Amino acid sequence: MLSTIVVILIILWLLGVVTANAMGGLIHILLVIAIIVVLVRVIKGKRIL
Repeated sequence: MLSTIVVILIILWLLGVVTANAMGGLIHILLVIAIIVVLVRVIKGKRIL
């Protein structure tokens, strides 16, 4: 489930970059959270997807 959330956040971030709307800042914050989650999973030795 966590990997699904990460994928959704990355897709939303890409949409934010493409459209460059006012929500772009929020999308970038969500991307940073997604990257942190992936790094924590990698450090703990779990599979990403």
